[in-house]
Amino acid sequence: MTELPGVVVTGVSGRMGQMLVREVTASDRLKLVGALERPGHDWVGRDVGEAMGGAALGVMVEDDPLDAFARAQAVIDFTAPAATVQFAALAAQARAVHVIGTTGMSDEDIAQLRHAAHHAVIVRAGNMSLGVNLLTVLTRKVAAALDADYDIEIIESHHHHKVDAPSGTALMLGEAAAQGRGVELTDVSDRGRDGITGARKRGDIGFTAIRGGDIVGEHDVMFAAAGERIILRHIASDRALFARGALRAALWGQDKAPGEYDMLDVLGLND
Repeated sequence: MTELPGVVVTGVSGRMGQMLVREVTASDRLKLVGALERPGHDWVGRDVGEAMGGAALGVMVEDDPLDAFARAQAVIDFTAPAATVQFAALAAQARAVHVIGTTGMSDEDIAQLRHAAHHAVIVRAGNMSLGVNLLTVLTRKVAAALDADYDIEIIESHHHHKVDAPSGTALMLGEAAAQGRGVELTDVSDRGRDGITGARKRGDIGFTAIRGGDIVGEHDVMFAAAGERIILRHIASDRALFARGALRAALWGQDKAPGEYDMLDVLGLND
């Protein structure tokens, strides 16, 4: 029987990290071979299952990514930009598929990921769900069909623990809208409104971020013109859908050539 691809989950103590551990251990197509936390974390040296409050899984939490990645065929990473950049270089050395759900990355961070992608597969997306990626395709198509008389606003809502805004998904949707319009998002992005800002500039793509309670993730793309509004919406009610998408990406990348990919590639939605 063919050996199942081994997966290392980074940041295992976080909500997404624990969800990923659960999904990988429940999978019949992947196996958990590593669980990472930062040096000094109190989970290091413990069985990850027990640390999560359940039965032992036979996988110890460690703080050495190089050693863990050497055993893996895939690394699933929902952490922080600085950690993700470090992990990308090490995953490339191990020739492991690096699935990245980390958001809030700078242009410099992304440039470093691009270097790592010369040597290994990187699948990076602001959102791993099927529904959101379908929404991205629809946003691009609607933006291409409507002219700049339709103001575009990306409205996103998340739980009060989320530290970055706009969300990675909102930026992904903004990029799709800009592509549909044939412009660069950096040239038309409108993120800050406070005080007397003046009238909205024609052609701008606006962002509104809401933080509160335990909202998993809600995204609206509004096209507003005189006399009508078109609203495309996605509501996530279960964080597990992001984990399942990440597992799908880890499997998809196993036979792919080194390079940068996203969930539209994984789902076969790229034109």
